[in-house]
Amino acid sequence: MNPDLDLSLDRVIRAPRKRVWDAWTDPASLAQWWIPAPLRCRVDELDVRAGGAFVTQMSEDGDTFLPHLDACFLVVEDYERIVFTNALDSGWRPAKPQPVSMTAEVVLRDHPDGTDYRIIVRHGDPASRERHADLGFADGWGTVTAQLAQIAESGS
Repeated sequence: MNPDLDLSLDRVIRAPRKRVWDAWTDPASLAQWWIPAPLRCRVDELDVRAGGAFVTQMSEDGDTFLPHLDACFLVVEDYERIVFTNALDSGWRPAKPQPVSMTAEVVLRDHPDGTDYRIIVRHGDPASRERHADLGFADGWGTVTAQLAQIAESGS
């Protein structure tokens, strides 16, 4: 990790790694936690394989949805690691996503209390990293990780 370019989050989720993986890879489960509540998420595409599409939309009222993420998966190692980027859209076209371009790596490891859940979000330059931090990376990604933990820990 490069502290000038990267942001990270670490958490122990008190659930088996398979349950955390399933919450990441099942569209219905992902829609429950991927965007901070009370916003709602719609998963348009979730093709969890290298090269697969990752497209979500968000809504404040549950009726009108706006684009949230148009990305692609770069690396998928079942039950261990997911890497995706919004620097390429779901059709593998170079993108200029707002508010920042990033590549995110999610790593799942066994932990005596469940799953060691780690995320590193990489940025192309210090200004992009700083912008993402200023926009609330810690609160936003922390909130969705807590929502993920709640889903995985409850087994639903």
